[in-house]
Amino acid sequence: MKDEILSYREMCDQEGVQVLQRGMNYRLNPKYSVILFSQRINAPYKDRIYDDGITLEYEGHDVPRSSGINPKKTDQPQFTKRGNPTENGKFIQTIELFKRGIGEVEIVRAYEKIFSGIWSEKGFFKLIDYKIVVDDNQRKVFRFILEETDIDFIKNENQIRTLKTRTRLIPTEIKKEVWKRDGGKCVLCGSTDELHFDHDLPYSMGGTSIKVENVKILCARHNLQKSNKIE
Repeated sequence: MKDEILSYREMCDQEGVQVLQRGMNYRLNPKYSVILFSQRINAPYKDRIYDDGITLEYEGHDVPRSSGINPKKTDQPQFTKRGNPTENGKFIQTIELFKRGIGEVEIVRAYEKIFSGIWSEKGFFKLIDYKIVVDDNQRKVFRFILEETDIDFIKNENQIRTLKTRTRLIPTEIKKEVWKRDGGKCVLCGSTDELHFDHDLPYSMGGTSIKVENVKILCARHNLQKSNKIE
């Protein structure tokens, strides 16, 4: 669920895997792919949210360190030495097929690292485009463009359905400040389980995602009770 707060273990459990070691996971679920997104200062890749509040730019991944070469001095790979597509290549392939009208748009579920061990689900996105840029190390890197979509995944039905209205993403820095201010617990009952970042005044009713004052932490029960109502 979008803006749900998860531990690393809870995130893995939600995807039915023991570990999530890679940031890019093509078709981790038969219905969608998964990316791990981060805007932390020490993040290995340059991910960002566009000013429109609904679009992500996600940097592709480097050659593995086990290759024996400096990953940050080498162009990001589209294919392995054997000619198979890397995770970058798989994302590129599905974009190209979609743009040529012979494939469906790829659905991607994004999780964002807020603090060490603390993650937040950003929701589901459409993988709509990519570009190749030259970074500060004068190497070629991929930047994937994802636009938020108004769908969610029903786990017990193993189905993706239209369930919600598209809303502006809550910026990382706002989430960090809210987490610290609210002490990592529901502001109404003090629960530390099944937490969500929630708008006081819903975005659909004119509320903002870019002010700490309009965002708080609620547990699942109080989040459901509040729904889209103004308290």
